[in-house]
Amino acid sequence: MKQHVLSTRADLPGGGLARLAAQAEVVGWTGTGKPDPADLAVLAKGVSGILALGNDRVDADLLDAAGPTLRVVALASMGYDAVDRDAAAERGVVVTHTPGVLAETTADLTFSLILMARRRLGAARDTLAAGRWDLFRMNDFLGLDVHGATLGLIGYGQIGRAVARRSQGFGMRVLHHDPYAPDDTLSTSVDLPTLLAEADVVSLHVPLTPGTRHLIGAAELAAMKPTATLVSTSRGGVIDEDALLRALRDGVIHSAGLDVFEREPMGHELSPLVAEPHMITLPHIGSATEATRAAMVDLAVDNIQDVLAGAPARTPLPGSPATPGQGTAPLPDGGSGAR
Repeated sequence: MKQHVLSTRADLPGGGLARLAAQAEVVGWTGTGKPDPADLAVLAKGVSGILALGNDRVDADLLDAAGPTLRVVALASMGYDAVDRDAAAERGVVVTHTPGVLAETTADLTFSLILMARRRLGAARDTLAAGRWDLFRMNDFLGLDVHGATLGLIGYGQIGRAVARRSQGFGMRVLHHDPYAPDDTLSTSVDLPTLLAEADVVSLHVPLTPGTRHLIGAAELAAMKPTATLVSTSRGGVIDEDALLRALRDGVIHSAGLDVFEREPMGHELSPLVAEPHMITLPHIGSATEATRAAMVDLAVDNIQDVLAGAPARTPLPGSPATPGQGTAPLPDGGSGAR
């Protein structure tokens, strides 16, 4: 008899979901949009595995709705801040994520944000598209150079290192702040005040934990250069968005580029940051290429298949067990376990 697995979405890229359906009875959410917790609770009853996205809340209520048959929750995501890891550990449920398959793609997007924000490419594009480019002026859309600038990476895991590699083509000096990452041939480890004071571009690559929530607030923005650019492809809650909005409007920093926000998705209720002229905003597309998103689903499916077959999960969450029923160890806040 096939085991039952819940997929919180029916339209996942690649062939991973079909591969899973060949082994297990897939119970899929077939509605439009994101399922609410009550919908998932009904579908989860009696399943052995759950294939979820990074913004699906995996809490005690969902785990209890599945019941004692549940052995694994596999996220098609590198981030895992929507998971109650303690509740999963108490119930002996393995939780996995997808490191290693999206770092290079997200680093590409990070550098896109750096270039767009620093060179004011969004404002230039919008002027052209609106039919307002009527005269060449030497002082229009003056941005700041990326080549030769100092890049500061807060968090130096897989994505941070991939961004550092890309920066070498621009002749950038690289600093990083991560208590778990010493100097290497690409970057010098420094404390956070030094990084903020010296970096022309500050790029965030930390997981969202209680210790990193609002890691960048008014004080940190004030410590940056007035010509600095802040970029984030990590999680929205790492930045105090109200403080960032004030900093941009008051000229405390030059510009910013965000792919992540505290409230996602936004719908019609846009964050005020979206309209800021020195701001580049994107809708959480750091890993959004056909190959990478398919690879994320494939790895999530691999984790489910392995656990249900009695093998260890390939990529359990940091500090978590690879097999059901083993308990968990906490990940230090701000650690480099997920990027």
